[in-house]
Amino acid sequence: MNKTVTTAEIEQWLADKFSSSVDLEDLQLTCLDRKVRLIYLKSICDPRQIQRLFVVPFYGIPTEEQYEQYIGSLPCCKRFSNVVKVLESILGGGAALFVNGSVYLIEVLLDEKSAIQPASVEATVQGPQDAFTESVQTNLNMIRRRYKSSSLKTESMNIGTLTQTVTTLVYDERLIDKGILQELKDKLSTLKIDKVQSSGELEKAISPSGLRLVPTILTTERPDRAVDNLSKGRIVVIIDTAPFVLILPSTFFDFFSAMDDKVQLPFVGVFLVLIRYLGLFMTLTLPALYVAFTSYNPEILKMNLTLLIAGSRASVPYPSYIEVLLMLIVMEFLIEASLRLPKAIGPTATTVGGLILGTASTEAGMVGSIMIILVAAVAISNFVIPINMMSFSVRFCKYVFVLLAAVFGLLGIVVGIIGAILYLCNLRSFGQPYLRLIKARMDEGGRK
Repeated sequence: MNKTVTTAEIEQWLADKFSSSVDLEDLQLTCLDRKVRLIYLKSICDPRQIQRLFVVPFYGIPTEEQYEQYIGSLPCCKRFSNVVKVLESILGGGAALFVNGSVYLIEVLLDEKSAIQPASVEATVQGPQDAFTESVQTNLNMIRRRYKSSSLKTESMNIGTLTQTVTTLVYDERLIDKGILQELKDKLSTLKIDKVQSSGELEKAISPSGLRLVPTILTTERPDRAVDNLSKGRIVVIIDTAPFVLILPSTFFDFFSAMDDKVQLPFVGVFLVLIRYLGLFMTLTLPALYVAFTSYNPEILKMNLTLLIAGSRASVPYPSYIEVLLMLIVMEFLIEASLRLPKAIGPTATTVGGLILGTASTEAGMVGSIMIILVAAVAISNFVIPINMMSFSVRFCKYVFVLLAAVFGLLGIVVGIIGAILYLCNLRSFGQPYLRLIKARMDEGGRK
């Protein structure tokens, strides 16, 4: 123990720090001429562990020296190093025990965690159904049950000056690229952030600054997806209190793969992946193509289809791009309402609202009937993207294509597609090309 600081000074310092905390427990244990003092936060500490580890042994062990030896032998016990560590331990669910002029820090965190639930965001028809929880230990348990390898390593650190959130890095040391691992550690150790409460906050903090239209770090709630990426030499970042984990480095193609693809017949899996890329193309280009064909390049379509579109827009009083933007924004309202409304009334309210708005706007001549079909197709095709972060990005990007089509017509769409490809080619995820086809085991860990 540091001789320059007495136990009385530490006790007084802690009393000052927690002077306004109603959940601070300052417990004095006395037996004959023996006394020990226990300080902890009862709101985050397990009272059963405190009773079992401290109180019962104190009255059963005859001498103070033997009691101190018993405390020092506990696997969760640490000796005093400095007063800051004492404060951090108490705030993290530990107890400070003052005995015989020494200070011991023992972890007695009350781990209030949710039970393991089925995956709700990334649901699958076949395969495992469990999802990550808000507990780091539970999430590590689910990963290690699936990945029984001695090369699987874990490292933890606290992130956030206010929250001190426990963040754990999981990787296979035989397959991992050491440069990527060191880059991630450097970013996390130098991160200046007040709080981390979700994986999305950490993803934004460690991603490159500047304009980002698509995510470069994969977020998932599925343990089987995390294990699959560990076997490819990637890093899984688990954040305490967050039911989603980060996977890095990631590529563009990871956001369009589902765990169902690996259990289907090969040609069925390829077909499902192609359906998703077709959905991506439809979501981005269908509204823009409608604007280009109706306002700039109607001669490209067959005469019958051109007349059909013109007939459906005969009563519409404004240009096609206004019609498209109006219906797309209404659809965004319905999607957001379905997410925010209570589950009991959400599906009913949005379904009825969509039917009423679609029927009424068509009969009133505000939009063409073909526009209703097109918007429905765009909404459905957007939902085939299995990762929500990419789905949200695509929802935004389609407006860029509508703007280009409104200004330049079909040429603007072609330029937009070329620009999107060039943008994706220029992206990096922790030094790895974003459009790279990751081979199994990341080329055996970067050739070691």
